[in-house]
Amino acid sequence: MSSKCPGLYCGRMLINGSVEGECGVCPRGERTNQQNVCERCTEAPELYDWLYLGFMAMLPLVLHWFFIEWYSGKKSSSALLQHITAMLECSVAAVVTLLVTEPVGQVRIHSCRVQMLSDWYTMLYNPSPDYVNTLHCTQEAVYPLYTIVLIYYAFCLVLMMLLRPLLVKKIACGLGKSDRFKSIYAALYFFPILTVLQAVGGGLLYYAFPYIILVLSLVTLAVYLSASEIQSFKNLIAKKKRLVVLFSHWLLHAYGIISISRLDKLEQDLPLLALVPCPALFYIATARFTEPSRILSEGGNGH
Repeated sequence: MSSKCPGLYCGRMLINGSVEGECGVCPRGERTNQQNVCERCTEAPELYDWLYLGFMAMLPLVLHWFFIEWYSGKKSSSALLQHITAMLECSVAAVVTLLVTEPVGQVRIHSCRVQMLSDWYTMLYNPSPDYVNTLHCTQEAVYPLYTIVLIYYAFCLVLMMLLRPLLVKKIACGLGKSDRFKSIYAALYFFPILTVLQAVGGGLLYYAFPYIILVLSLVTLAVYLSASEIQSFKNLIAKKKRLVVLFSHWLLHAYGIISISRLDKLEQDLPLLALVPCPALFYIATARFTEPSRILSEGGNGH
């Protein structure tokens, strides 16, 4: 029997200090080492892993807030309470997810370190030693980064269905019967989409999420400032809601910068956070020069 197993993820079990059995899939929570032996994952996740989990946890919360704001109406007093409830749902779901993940009952997790993109798609790397029979070694090599997100989404959905309908029915009196539950209906659509996104593109998101955060936060901030016709600092601070939106985007900018830099060298990476306000300041400083009415008037005057 050859000492080395075929493929990238096939290994042998370690029982009572000795390697036994045929090459095959490692149990959940284990992955193969350099000697093709299944080894228990006992390391804590890296900062980048936590940032990835934070990004995936933020997605349903941001979508909840967006659809609550979209369907609540400008004069609805229920929007704030629904926002708080959505945050509570996601927070409780996150804590419960951590508690049910190894080690059970503790708000921490053990993780297998991500080494390469193929770790997320082990089903594509099942070897065929004799070119006829396939040795199935599909496993969660990135344990628990793949399944923990799916578990979190399941808890979010359950908590939403338990809490939100009763709350909306009590407080959303200003909306019609068909409108008050639309934010919940929207969640029933985007949760399956997020689940498929994680199942199919989890590995790609793991490496791309810092850039996704930066690009989307910049685009949405520019769209919001433009739609609100904010062209000066006076307009910006005229309403508290605008400041909340601005600071929320600044937090996303900082999150993206930290995720890209990973804070490997604090003395070099922390000064990058000074760039966070720059996009908003640049927009406000240049918005008056690109106002359509001014451009049209100058064009009509022949300038």
